[in-house]
Amino acid sequence: MTSAESMFEKLRSFLERSVVITEEQFELIKTLFIPKEVKKGEFLLREGEMTKYAMFVASGCLRTYTIDSKGKEHILQFSPENWWTGDSSFTKGVPAQCFIDALEDSEILLFETDSIQKINEYIPRFAANYQAALQKSLVAKNRRIVASLSATAAERYNDFLKIYPSIAQRVPQHMIASYLGISPETLSRIRKQQSHKR
Repeated sequence: MTSAESMFEKLRSFLERSVVITEEQFELIKTLFIPKEVKKGEFLLREGEMTKYAMFVASGCLRTYTIDSKGKEHILQFSPENWWTGDSSFTKGVPAQCFIDALEDSEILLFETDSIQKINEYIPRFAANYQAALQKSLVAKNRRIVASLSATAAERYNDFLKIYPSIAQRVPQHMIASYLGISPETLSRIRKQQSHKR
């Protein structure tokens, strides 16, 4: 099986958790997504660029972040396998507000706005699946905003572990700290305290 075939099989497996896909429908899907392998550290999008694609992560992990006027990174989202991701400018035709790069060697499927519209017309249940995935991402972002306003650092870390159970050991500690809006030292202290409780 080629790398591209493997990516499409992972997408199909993900979709078939909630949608039955016929061979004919699967062949259409394969014409609307562009397989891409990215190396760790490679950029998929830079702030200010026009956003042409959104992405499905077949394997690996991406991150979405901004850089403030002082050069400090603020991580908005991690996207491990089976996550849909992209910049919010994707459907608006305006320059991207974020950077997206690969934290690991990753396999992704790129798609344009037109591709999703075509799939939704041809496979109506796909629309529900895609909307649910976007909702998952939105819920994660909203929970994070609420937590940053009211939760303790330890509560934010525990919430992170619920949202991203598969990547806590895969992502550098300073990036998790950036996502949580705390210092790496504070995160280290929280982890140490939690390990003593077990």
